Amino acid sequence: MARRRRGRAVNGVLVLDKPMGLTSNAALQICKRLFDAAKAGHTGSLDPLATGVLPLCFGEATKFSQFVLDADKAYTSTFVLGVGTDTLDVEGQITARADASILDEGAVKSAISALTGDIEQVPPMYSALKRNGQPLYKLARQGVEVERPSRRVSIKAFECLAFRPGAAAEVDVAVHCSKGTYIRSLAEALGEKMGLPAHVSALRRTLAGPYVLQESISLKRLEEIAATGIEGLDDCLCPMDGSLQALPAVSLVESSAFYLQRGQPVLVPNAPTNGTLRLYTADQRFLGIGEVLDDGRVAPRRLVNDS
Repeated sequence: MARRRRGRAVNGVLVLDKPMGLTSNAALQICKRLFDAAKAGHTGSLDPLATGVLPLCFGEATKFSQFVLDADKAYTSTFVLGVGTDTLDVEGQITARADASILDEGAVKSAISALTGDIEQVPPMYSALKRNGQPLYKLARQGVEVERPSRRVSIKAFECLAFRPGAAAEVDVAVHCSKGTYIRSLAEALGEKMGLPAHVSALRRTLAGPYVLQESISLKRLEEIAATGIEGLDDCLCPMDGSLQALPAVSLVESSAFYLQRGQPVLVPNAPTNGTLRLYTADQRFLGIGEVLDDGRVAPRRLVNDS
């Protein structure tokens, strides 16, 4: 006999403003409990130090979390130049110091410009990437360092917001980047451009795919809403198809929707001739995503079951 899943069938995306000090999974579990949700998942980890946009997918929305994971991200951050740590952030042990007093804002901006565009980046040892099933941060805590292949990331915008000179100089930056970019590694690279150790002292994510900080909600506010009744929390959710807006949308007549939901490819008049599509009924109920086959029919790829 199958085990009955505990919790409510909640479907949608919560744009959480993650507080400092919590792991992404800890924040997820708190929200899942508040919503009494049967199923939930996050869309890529934020460091405990980091705050800001953490989209959480509930129920059927988890089927589309990869679209947020693969999307661009944006951050504001403070880099400290002249002090290096083993974790590349303020929570680590200091490993190097050098006098940054000679730096001026022009030099920092010039180095930032050189790091804009497609760059090679080596992931930090203190990261959730795995080697033989073991997270790198666990190896790092054991004093083990392993070779990490560099990977290409795209720094689409990198701006100096403010510069505070000193022996340990500080620079506030805004970064818009591709998925998989480590801001801590970017801070290290900026320091290397100027011959200095560096680390991140503050980090806030302002964008993840289509989700922006202005539409996020804090844990404190969620707890206040939950105290007045769990139903109010559902009004905080974004639609399941929010992360799919870059995909073309098509509407299906009733008969086509019927067969598609039973796994069969269907003909959709005036549909694009290739690619992945958002699928809706004639009354704009979201069905999921499909893919255009070589013969022009649309085949289901990931459908929702929100009945």
